[in-house]
Amino acid sequence: MKPSATQFLIPAARTVVMAVALLATLALASPAPAAPDARSRTDRVEARITMLHAKLAITPAQEPAWQTLTQVMRANEQTMEALTKARADHAQTLTAVDDLKSYAEITTAHAEGLKKFIPAFEALYGSMSDAQKAQADTLFRGPQHTRPAAKKLSKAQNIPSASTATSTK
Repeated sequence: MKPSATQFLIPAARTVVMAVALLATLALASPAPAAPDARSRTDRVEARITMLHAKLAITPAQEPAWQTLTQVMRANEQTMEALTKARADHAQTLTAVDDLKSYAEITTAHAEGLKKFIPAFEALYGSMSDAQKAQADTLFRGPQHTRPAAKKLSKAQNIPSASTATSTK
């Protein structure tokens, strides 16, 4: 029996699809180079601390818990700064495997930072008034619920945002 053209095209197409999928995975795993920012990571963390203190209306009685939380935030920032700087410093010489390992280190450090942040924040949150808790809930809800672009996307896809969804409780 004579081989047909489709017998050769299907394996070739499968190979191309697999190659594209692999490249897409690598592209998604490696963050795009950050645009130059006039503010350093430290400046952004300090600005976030200042903003949260004001918006959460931290009371004198809550200051000890607040100080613990800010120490965790600053320590997390220092860890992330060191890892991202090391990654950037070696970006031109990293192999694909080293690049993925570096990215994994950063994501692991981010997760570990959150594990340290949560108990410190829980202690503060437990001391808050209902109004402070409501404000914290809004501030920490996430960008998908607070950014206008996300709301537009949700409407375009007919997905209700948190602010427009009706409660099913």
